[in-house]
Amino acid sequence: MSDSASEPTPVPRLPAGFIWGASTAAYQIEGADGADGKGVSIWDTFVRRPGAVRDGHTGEVACDHYHRFSEDVALMRRLGLDAYRFSICWPRVLPAGAGRVEPRGLDFYDRLVDALLGAGIEPLPTLFHWDLPQALEDDGGWLNRETACRFGEFAAVAAERLGDRVKRWITLNEPFVHMSFGYGFGIHAPGRTLMLDALPAAHHQLLGHGYAASALRAAVPGAQVLIANNCTPVRLRSDARRDADLTAASAYDTLHNRLFNDPVMLASYPDLSAYGISASSWEGVVRDGDLTVIGQPLDGLGINYYNPTWVTAPADPPSGLPFGLAEPEEPYRRTLSGWPVVPDGLTELLTGLKARYGDALPPVWITENGCSEPAGLQDQARIDYLAAHITAVAEAADHGVDVRGYFTWSLLDNFEWAEGYHQRFGLVEVDFATQLRSPRASFEWYRQLIASQRG
Repeated sequence: MSDSASEPTPVPRLPAGFIWGASTAAYQIEGADGADGKGVSIWDTFVRRPGAVRDGHTGEVACDHYHRFSEDVALMRRLGLDAYRFSICWPRVLPAGAGRVEPRGLDFYDRLVDALLGAGIEPLPTLFHWDLPQALEDDGGWLNRETACRFGEFAAVAAERLGDRVKRWITLNEPFVHMSFGYGFGIHAPGRTLMLDALPAAHHQLLGHGYAASALRAAVPGAQVLIANNCTPVRLRSDARRDADLTAASAYDTLHNRLFNDPVMLASYPDLSAYGISASSWEGVVRDGDLTVIGQPLDGLGINYYNPTWVTAPADPPSGLPFGLAEPEEPYRRTLSGWPVVPDGLTELLTGLKARYGDALPPVWITENGCSEPAGLQDQARIDYLAAHITAVAEAADHGVDVRGYFTWSLLDNFEWAEGYHQRFGLVEVDFATQLRSPRASFEWYRQLIASQRG
């Protein structure tokens, strides 16, 4: 990928009816901490833990989207988006995670949905983008099966209010990342360091997805239900010790990809013996009927893609995991976040999903893809990144993958979790001191791309 100011390679035309969008998440942009009866989330708690987030940044104000959503919808309209993916803050609607509903929280999403529809933009809400109510975490969070039940109830509340206008829904965002970073390694909220003991959080999130899907379909005639999984192609270096490294790569693929894709498409779990888990050891976690709930047909699979993962055999001494992580040999360009820019990994991922799941693979939506680049309005590197990755989507479509939409991360610079405000992913630059929004060059490029694809 070039960092020069040259024009990016023209993007091939995507199929007719392809949906162009942008994504955000509630904790990352809304701000309004505690406003209008909002309850406490695990991120409200985590950011106040010393050292948890760079420079002690919090999402207390973020982009102040809660108060400035009209301005942001106007930007989306100017951009020409077909759809906008946002998330509904669970504790803003149910402050304790269950029980009493806060009508002012629902009123906000009512106003947002109406504003989007008035601008000709489809609302695509995600029900869980990591801001679990702290009250539920106090009872065990996603390690507690009851959280899955409470999530289904939350879905029913949201659907009852918004389902007359919102027909397409995403249940969970990146359950792998939430399990591993939040419960396994402690990098994200709730900050637990359980390593492999975090695995029940995978099953309970997926069970919550199933309960939510049932609730949405019961409340919304013709509802379309998706899940957004963070997926990665798994690669080996050329100096791999073939047998050991292939075994490690298979184990990593199982944990990152198949653990969250197999249940929703095949109603079964992959072989987890590399992690010391057998059918008998899942007793008490996976119960009779759970996989039927989880594996009910999807209307679409959301894919969040950023880069491949290079894997080796476990380090010596071993970490307790059946794989090790490696750096790529190739001199890929790196984004500001340090992630390698590998557009062909997205084609590899999408065609690999089709090969693995065949007719069980529903229509695919790229629900996140984007890059962090230095602050400033001239962001040719981001334009190059987007052009190359959208081209990769078109190549996958040419290979028979049914891809229905592309949502870039993100519309706005925002609070980027443990990195705070140090990473800039937005098509729109945000001055967090003044809340001034300034569209970048990539905003205008994406606007022109969308218009040309329609033309």
